[in-house]
Amino acid sequence: MSRTSSRSEKVTFENAEGETLAARLDLPPLAHNGGVPQAYCVFAHCFTCSKDIHAASRVARTLASRGFGVLRFDFTGLGSSDGDFANTNFTSNVDDLVRAAAFLAENHGAPQLLVGHSLGGTAVLAAARRIESVEAVVTIGAPSDPEHVASNFHASLDEIEEKGDAEVTLAGRSFRIKKQFLEDIREQNLGGAIGALDAALLVMHGPLDNTVSIDEAARIYKAARGFKSFVSLGDADHLLTRREDAEYAADLMTVWARKYVKLAAPTSSGGEPAPEPKAVRVEEVERPYTNRVRMNQHELVADEPAHLKGNDLGPAPFELLLSSLGACTSITLRMYADRKGWPVERVQVDLTHEREKTDKPGVMFERFVREITIEGDLDDEQRARMIEIANRCPVPRALHGPKEVVTREVQR
Repeated sequence: MSRTSSRSEKVTFENAEGETLAARLDLPPLAHNGGVPQAYCVFAHCFTCSKDIHAASRVARTLASRGFGVLRFDFTGLGSSDGDFANTNFTSNVDDLVRAAAFLAENHGAPQLLVGHSLGGTAVLAAARRIESVEAVVTIGAPSDPEHVASNFHASLDEIEEKGDAEVTLAGRSFRIKKQFLEDIREQNLGGAIGALDAALLVMHGPLDNTVSIDEAARIYKAARGFKSFVSLGDADHLLTRREDAEYAADLMTVWARKYVKLAAPTSSGGEPAPEPKAVRVEEVERPYTNRVRMNQHELVADEPAHLKGNDLGPAPFELLLSSLGACTSITLRMYADRKGWPVERVQVDLTHEREKTDKPGVMFERFVREITIEGDLDDEQRARMIEIANRCPVPRALHGPKEVVTREVQR
């Protein structure tokens, strides 16, 4: 198993009826905090799908690569789980979710994040109030009301009502739907549950979703009263068929969740609290070139672009260097303008990096170009002074002054 690959373990737990539900626990790569999750998540799949559908597996693995332990499972009667799907309903799905959260809490760690896709998204909204540890909830292409799923077998509704059940075909597979299923979804009223949600909420939906209208996302968002956010998934289809759509959704929810989820402190490979980080620590998290950059309590990702065979998950090293130069310039100018009381409204710094050969073999001339835009009612003398001050900020002075790079190997 590569240290930079997320890991997946087969696990099982029992539903409320004592039947065995099949699940997978996706864990961070060994290179990420020694493989120890900093938070846990439960993922709920779409109606009649399974834990192994692309949307579920790709989102879970991406979350795991970012430090989450993710439990995805097959609802009763689906995938590899025991039980008869015909005897399940929305209420039993919610019960399965609660049991999944309890399994995590008892064996690994209580889940702080719930993620649900399609009807699974509706289910996590209903289950959240029954799972005390939940701090954040994410829905992907979810209907605001479970009764929406009846549109999948609308042609069979009369038969189900008259005969008590009917065989329906969904996504090329046959399922038996009983009248009790219809009665159960009709009795659900999630408006109050969404409004009373204590956890932060992220609603993700594609405007071109032909299975669940984006109007459903609007209803969920409107019903929520706490901290809530909405993200458009662009031209993604309902099942997030394209890998890039699933990974995009996972990357966004990871960044969002870190604002609301209390992450455990990083640990060493021995399970003890990690030593205080250096001023900056850079470590590989995914091959070929993806690295995590930690700066005290902050972190970001560095990578190479796709045309250089990187994963393009973050800025390249020279882009980070330019960012340092630009940020130092902007902050220094703001400090100076505020101290002088000058009417500077906004500072913008655009940067480029150029390299030229020199007469010395193997030695390149490095040129960093800053274009500074200063908005505000300043006269020519003030503007000239601002440019003079820009050249005095610490980072460009470090680039110009005498310097050396000291390299030491650390034995572990």
